[in-house]
Amino acid sequence: MSHYLDDPEVGGVTETTPLNGRRPAPRSPWVCFLIDAHRAPGDDSGNFAVKAAANTWRVLKISLQSSPVNILIFFAPVGLIAGIMGWSPISVFTLNSLAIIPLAAILSFATEEISIKLGETVGGLVNATFGNAVELIVSVIALKQGQIEIVQASILGSILSNLLLVMGMCFLLGGIANMRSPNGAGIEQKFSSGTAQTTSPLMTLAAASMTIPTTLYGILNGNMDPDKKDAFILTLSRGTSIILLMLYCLYLYFQLNTHKNLFIADPPQSTQNGFANGVDVHPELDLGSEEEQEHMVWWAAALVLIAVTVIISFCANYLVESIEPIVETGVLSRAFIGLILIPIVGNAAKHVTACVVAVRNKMDLALAVAIGSSIQISLLVTPALVITGWLALDQPISLHFETFQTVAFGLSVLIVTCTVQDGKSNYLEGAMLLGLYIIIAIAFYASPQNGLDVTVRQ
Repeated sequence: MSHYLDDPEVGGVTETTPLNGRRPAPRSPWVCFLIDAHRAPGDDSGNFAVKAAANTWRVLKISLQSSPVNILIFFAPVGLIAGIMGWSPISVFTLNSLAIIPLAAILSFATEEISIKLGETVGGLVNATFGNAVELIVSVIALKQGQIEIVQASILGSILSNLLLVMGMCFLLGGIANMRSPNGAGIEQKFSSGTAQTTSPLMTLAAASMTIPTTLYGILNGNMDPDKKDAFILTLSRGTSIILLMLYCLYLYFQLNTHKNLFIADPPQSTQNGFANGVDVHPELDLGSEEEQEHMVWWAAALVLIAVTVIISFCANYLVESIEPIVETGVLSRAFIGLILIPIVGNAAKHVTACVVAVRNKMDLALAVAIGSSIQISLLVTPALVITGWLALDQPISLHFETFQTVAFGLSVLIVTCTVQDGKSNYLEGAMLLGLYIIIAIAFYASPQNGLDVTVRQ
């Protein structure tokens, strides 16, 4: 990495002198103003207003350069304009969906910056809390508008997206990029089996907590009063949500305190965090130091976090408002929008991150993104939405999901659990997970609008 030093001969910025002894050419003032995230014209000014504006611009450049998906950021103002001006529902949905992708990436970056400053334990709590903030914001807005079917579908869709789409892409791309050893033999990538063995039972628990209310609702006496049946399922769901939240807190204590060694990747030279034969063909790509580098002070990251959260809220509001008109046209169903489209939009930035680290043979980091996000949604976001609908919004959201959604979720958890138990992965397993995700997506796309059972009676 280049090191920048104050030097008046090159406009205040210079890089480490190369081996030929020559200084690099001076940077254009426009390059410094638009691209250089380390400095901004006026950041050394004695005028407070000028210095504040320069630092604000520098923080903005750092945030925008934090992820390649941030190139889509120009969709944010366009999406807001589309919602304000009342453009067609398809346009509003599409533009705000594209806007949420870079905003989610910046939100994740700001969260990481705050976490670095707060330390391992508190930073881990911050990551756990804001790790799926986009899904939570979209779901709360949809819940406030009474679109419970969309909320339930997006919850399961986010979990399926992480377990099948993200993990499948990681296994596929990572396996293809690292399928051969130097002697030409086929090899597999390895990851910490301790992490898989700890998190797999939690995902199975999440599947059970969503399967029990759905199954019980189906087998209750058909002569039972529907209102009493709904009230019973609501009571069961709210009690289950409280238990899930308690278990999630216990899981965080387990992960961040008493047994954090189980979640630490072994050194690259070890066979536990590399190829099956212990060879790392990309030793120069060490993301550990990159992840721990602080790019901005914590209060600047906090301001970015707040600002982006507000913008996401507006974009999500217009996105959710456009769903019902789209469904009425018959082009897409609520189930497909909630289960497939919204999760892909909300998780796009994490998808890119996970795939990049998988290609670089950092499978522990890739699984931390995929499985970690799934656990957060299952044990934190889902019960939090049920409790919020109960205590704050007076919305009867429960853990009674549509039958086919529940079956797809249970089968996905079962297959993923079997896949990760051995602590190894290859491109064939990735293709299998992706294939299952595509099959589920086609099933919900092809299903008629009113062909699935109703979970909430209006």
